[in-house]
Amino acid sequence: MASNRVSSSQKFAIWLGIAGIVFLADQFTKALIMSNFQLGEARVVFVDYFNIVRVHNTGAAFSFMASAGGWQRWVFTAIGVLAAVFISVLLKSHASQKLFAFALACILGGALGNVIDRILYGYVVDFLDFFWGIWHFPAFNLADSAITLGAICLLMDELLRVRKSRK
Repeated sequence: MASNRVSSSQKFAIWLGIAGIVFLADQFTKALIMSNFQLGEARVVFVDYFNIVRVHNTGAAFSFMASAGGWQRWVFTAIGVLAAVFISVLLKSHASQKLFAFALACILGGALGNVIDRILYGYVVDFLDFFWGIWHFPAFNLADSAITLGAICLLMDELLRVRKSRK
């Protein structure tokens, strides 16, 4: 009789697959931007709300330390690689915790997407440009979106865990 149980290794492989999908989607969209836009070029998608634009970010989130002189490329790359290793270890040991593992998979795929950009180009390719009136959010990419989704899911997982422990 065949078992319907999924092993820990199979669950880990599924989460790595999700991280891989995030990574591939991120790299695919960045390749489209790199091949169809010049640096700084923007195309209006929704007037007064959203553009697609090609921006190169040599810094961290919100261009933090973008003008630091170049050393930040390797520091942020090393941080990303170390984070990916740490997240992989966590993912392996917590593969059965669905929300937590999903969050880690999103963060892992996004982190690797941005690490590859830093290694290949020396910057991260950003292209999603949202604004409204005088408010303008810094351009970002799918990797950043996945990292943000993962962070939100981590917070939700922790809130649910705390709530469950109080019952």
